[in-house]
Amino acid sequence: MGLYDNIVDRLEAIAVIGLGYVGLPLAVAFSKKARVIGFDVSEKKINDYLEGKDSTGDLGDMAIRTCSVAFTSDECMLEGVRFFVVAVPTPIQSGNVPDLRYVQSASRTVGQKLSKGSIVVYESTVYPGVTEEICIPILEAESGLRCGTDFKVGYSPERINPGDKVHRLENIVKIVSGIDEETTDTVAKLYELIIDAGVYRAESIKVAEAAKVIENAQRDINIAFMNELSMLFNHMEINTKAVLKAASTKWNFLNFSPGLVGGHCIGIDPYYLTYKAEDTGYRSKIILAGRHINDGMGKYVAQNIIKILVKKKLDFSQARIGFLGLSYKENSADIRNTKVTDILQELNEYGIVPYVSDPLVDKHEVYREYGIEMTELSEMKDLNVVVVTVPHEPFAMMKIGDFDKLYGNAEMKIMIDIKGIYSKSLYESEGYHYWSL
Repeated sequence: MGLYDNIVDRLEAIAVIGLGYVGLPLAVAFSKKARVIGFDVSEKKINDYLEGKDSTGDLGDMAIRTCSVAFTSDECMLEGVRFFVVAVPTPIQSGNVPDLRYVQSASRTVGQKLSKGSIVVYESTVYPGVTEEICIPILEAESGLRCGTDFKVGYSPERINPGDKVHRLENIVKIVSGIDEETTDTVAKLYELIIDAGVYRAESIKVAEAAKVIENAQRDINIAFMNELSMLFNHMEINTKAVLKAASTKWNFLNFSPGLVGGHCIGIDPYYLTYKAEDTGYRSKIILAGRHINDGMGKYVAQNIIKILVKKKLDFSQARIGFLGLSYKENSADIRNTKVTDILQELNEYGIVPYVSDPLVDKHEVYREYGIEMTELSEMKDLNVVVVTVPHEPFAMMKIGDFDKLYGNAEMKIMIDIKGIYSKSLYESEGYHYWSL
């Protein structure tokens, strides 16, 4: 019997390395069809899962309590495993240089447990060439085995969209690839066990790596264009949302909107692509221009808040500003690379320390990562400015009456609706000074 048959018959296990926003859903999904070992170096994370707590907030506690994943931080549990899936973070370092230390560390861990006939599949987002040029040499060095002869490698980029209740792991087409046709076939069949939408077999690992990294680069560029339009139209005193609504009546107009672009994908992946481009002697023009615009949006929003305070003759030292939302996107607890902190830092330069509320994030994690003390929404009172940065569902459902309670002066109600989710005309008719991108 082959590896695939042994896994399906639960004679052998799948090991998922890295149990964050990507690895956890993957491990839980595979556990419905096979034996799964879920490995992570974070003992706190493992303890949470063993207690039935979903620290990502994406699957829910019930899914963790009822799954059959063997959660562990003990490398000894990986002995005898022959199918590994690596789903660890790939952030960027200072200077926007790819940080591959987690992928390298995971490769060393897996390499030490490799045996003949094993397959290692990488899901982490990387630039084209990382799997074959960086990961395989580490696996070979640690195991003493040769790739292609003793073990095989594949790449299947993650496409999970945290916080999205519609586009889930199982209904997004999965790109798969392998070092040879046989490996691609095995990887494809295993993923087909859990992916209802089916798999797409890329012709090579580098093609699969490139496909992933350009997906988010494309979104980044499109959002950058909208952000530039927003700055232009604000300068011209034209309502950006109204312009986009009118333009969207054409069938082929792309439905993007301005906003803060952070997180662990769109705000990072383009730098992986441009890093590799420069390594080959090509300097990106469009991609880096888009990143420059999007990276500056937090400062742009903060400067417009300052301009409004000046026009309203509000003393910066006395201004009370409340932020609704800190995570990098709506309906997600993920605070990695959130651009809301860019606004806060810019306001701090003017001596303003806003209050920040977000019902989804872990306040202890926020303090450890950013040094920000979170405030309950119920404790926000007597504000001059409300900034809706991340329109989580609880915030999106708020009515004018709910916002009225947050202000201290009925004559001075400044609303900064970054993504333009509320009605400008309605709030202005109720005496609000309204501003959005």
